Order: sequence, then structure tokens, then C-alpha cells
Amino acid sequence: MRALLSVYDKSGLVDFARGLSDLGWELISSGGTSAVLAAAGVDHSEVAEVTGAPEMLGGRVKTLHPAIHGGILADRSKPEHIDALDRLGIGLIDLVVCNLYPFTTEPSVELIDVGGPTMVRAAAKNHDHVGVVVDPGEYPAVLDELRQSGALSDATKKRLARQAFTHTAGYDAAIVSWLDSSELAERDPSATVEAFDAVSLLPNVLHLTLERASSMRYGENPHQHGARYRIAGQRSWWDGVVQHGGKELSYLNVYDADAAWRLVHELGREMSTGSAVAIIKHANPCGAAVDADLSRAYERALECDSQSAFGGVVAVGGAVDAQVAAVIAAGPQADVIVAPSFDDEALVALTSRRKATRLLSAPPPEPISRQIRTLGNSVLVQDADRFLIAPDQWEVVTSMSPTEAQWRDLTMAWVLCARTTSNAVVVVTGGQAVGVGAGQQSRVVAAQIAVDKAGSRAREGAAASDAFFPFADGMLVLAGAGVGAVVQPGGSIRDGEVVEAADQAGIAMVMAGGERHFRH
Repeated sequence: MRALLSVYDKSGLVDFARGLSDLGWELISSGGTSAVLAAAGVDHSEVAEVTGAPEMLGGRVKTLHPAIHGGILADRSKPEHIDALDRLGIGLIDLVVCNLYPFTTEPSVELIDVGGPTMVRAAAKNHDHVGVVVDPGEYPAVLDELRQSGALSDATKKRLARQAFTHTAGYDAAIVSWLDSSELAERDPSATVEAFDAVSLLPNVLHLTLERASSMRYGENPHQHGARYRIAGQRSWWDGVVQHGGKELSYLNVYDADAAWRLVHELGREMSTGSAVAIIKHANPCGAAVDADLSRAYERALECDSQSAFGGVVAVGGAVDAQVAAVIAAGPQADVIVAPSFDDEALVALTSRRKATRLLSAPPPEPISRQIRTLGNSVLVQDADRFLIAPDQWEVVTSMSPTEAQWRDLTMAWVLCARTTSNAVVVVTGGQAVGVGAGQQSRVVAAQIAVDKAGSRAREGAAASDAFFPFADGMLVLAGAGVGAVVQPGGSIRDGEVVEAADQAGIAMVMAGGERHFRH
């Protein structure tokens, strides 16, 4: 039995190769893999010895040879294939162990692997007769099966072949995405994404390969299956999460925690002072605050809507120590708490009081570049919503201007509103969300819900609307509650009437340059 080993990721390689050698397998290798095996004293033949041809073109050509691919692709059920190999002196290859250059992390022309995908695909195509391993994590299971049975079962070879095709499909998709982005940059390296039209940004064919990263207990409802997938070859912040307690995460736990974690980081960037805490329920903020004291930030976030916070997700924008943990533990039950870290005392405090709560230590979230939503056999694709116009570019359109404190609150309200389901209106006072109106068909109703939740806390605060006020009525609801400043995109044919009504009501109004932030 012969195995061909040619891997970029060499984790576990030596032990696996020794295991095969101990079982009597003949090993063939090349390049860096051969060097690692030689240094470890693992007996093997180099590819050049098998092919009779030296590596050439700086290593671009080494395994692309009939002596290699004939041995991989031969159909052992066809005598004519075996006869052909015998005539040419080509030996069979029974196992291919190969993973590809790390193109997704270091994209370049030189890291576009040719020989590797060719070997992997050849072995996967011929999986009736040849095993193929692309994931070092499979080494122990493969060795165990070979030790116990002397050969890989048909089921195992088929499963490994599926992994192999997923591996090469994801690799090719990453190359296509890189070429798309390279083309964009070559047109005008200094231009922003906004300078190109949708056709330029969204390619005619979208190559997307997803690999299952984790299973969920169920989907949105218990009768639905659910899992988290990631783009093959790329990591998500979820892949760096450490769960310290609680049950397995559900589909909605993951969905809401992602919304909360991203919002906390966005508030941290946009507000630039203090630590942020956000409380999410059904992917919408029901509380958020920024404060120099993290414990106080949680308390103020909770004050927005403590009733809705029960069973929600708490995202903390700083390390959780015993003091912060004690404050959170005294609050309503949270399904998930996510933070950069928890110290030992914090873990004890939270797990002893909230045994069902999932505690997640998490790295910062990766940026979102593209969003995809399925519609049966159709898919909607868009680039991610982001803030294009900074607050210092907003235009005051009323005779009254916001105070310095109101400018800060307008910025926070704008961020929160953009991450709230439309129609959305958010009221913020002193760095604290005090009222959130989410997911309403009527903007007036959204404003009314926000001020009803805020009560007297709305007075002299700031509000944001995710889209323009088509009439003055929604803005007047805010003015009637004592809100002192409002930011909205503008762009309505009745903007003049709305501004005039704001002036008459004695509140400041700011236009955000027509930048709307619908979220569905």
C-alpha cells in the first residue's frame, strides 16, 4: 500500500506518517513535506524518485506527472487500467494526504495551488479505490480504522471524498472573490466602494462554499433543524468563542448574540469614550448605554426596558470582573452573556446564580462585507450597511442647534437606530438608550412606542429615525415628549414642512445627508 503526502498544514503530519509506516505503508512525499519527514527520520521516497523528473519552475511542477496521477486515478475494477500501469511501470497510490496553500489568509498568484487541487480531486473522483485526507483532524480516525480493519471502508472513503471536494470548492471560491476584489482595486486604487455601481460590486456569478461549523439544538422553533455554517476556509469570530457555562447554543442565541456583539463594538467605535453594554432581544436593542464605569453601563442599559431584557442577550464591551458580574447577576435572567473575558470570580458569581446562562468569551467580530438572504431558489445579495456620512458632516436645518451633549446622544441614537428593525425610532439621553420603537409599519407608532418607554427620561434627549419623516406627525410625537434634538436622513418631498414644524416646536433637527438605514 502506498500513500502520497503533500501538505501545507503540517500539524500532526509526523505522527500520522509514522503510524502509516508502522502499518507497512510505503510513503511518497515532496517539497516541504518531504523535508519535515526527513528531519523526523520517517522513511519515504521523494516524488522525483517516483516520476524520474526533478521538480521544476520553482516547485510549480512536481506532482503533475503520469506516474503520480496514473497511480491515483486507475480504476482497480478495470483490468485494462491495471495492465496499462504495469506496462508503464507505474505503481498504485492508495491514499492521498494533501491540504492546500493558505490562499484565504495570504492571497497572491503564487499561492494559487495547482498540483494540490489536482491530486485532491483525482483521489476524490476515484474514492471507490483511493482514500483522500485534507483535514489533519482526520488523521487519528483514519489510522484507527486502518489498524483495526487494514483498509478504509467505502463509507469512510466517500465521506473523505466529500470533504475533499468541499475543500477545493472553497479554495476556488476564495480565488474568484480575490480576483473580483483585485479587479475593483485596479480600476481605481484610491476609490471607495461607493464609487462603483452595483454591477461592479456584485459579480455575475457568486461562488460560495459553506462548511458546517457547529450544530444548533434546533432552528428558530423546536421543529426546525438548525446549524451554523461558515465560508469554507475562512474563520468567523464565532470560531474563537469559548463557552464557560450553560446549555448548547440555539439558533436564536447565536443570531441575537451576533447582533449584540457587533453593536457593542460599533458603539465603542462611534462613541469613542467609555465602555458600551447592549442588551438584545429578538435581534433588536432593548437597552444600551456607554459609561466610563462598566457596571454602571450595564445598569443604565438595563433601565431602558428591564422587562424585555429578561431572556435576552447581554454584550459587555470590556472584561467582566467580580464587580461587574455581581451587578449582572442581580439583573434579570439573560440567555447569553458575551464579553472579551471573564475573570475567575466573575465566572463563579455568574454560573452560581445563572446556571442556564451561556457565558461566552469572544474575540472582536470580523467585518461584514456582503449579506445574503435566501428566497426559496432565489437569493438576495447586498453589500453590508455601514455609516458613510460622519456626524461632523450632518447638517443642522433648524434655527436651534443641538447642544454638545445632544450631539453625542444623536450619534448613539443613530447607531442604535440603524441596528433596529424598521420602522425604527430610538431615544437616547446622556449616553443611555431610554426608548426604542422597533419593527413598526408606521413611523408615528414607532415614535410613540419609543417615547412611551422613555417617559420623562426623553426630556432634552436626542432621537433618531432610520428613514425620513414623511409627515411632521412622527417628529411632533418626539417633540411632545420633550425630546430636544432629532436626526433623520431627510429626502422627503415634505422635508420643508417637517423642518418648519420642528422650528415651531423649538427642537433642533439634523439631516444625515439622505443616508437611510432600513433593517429588515
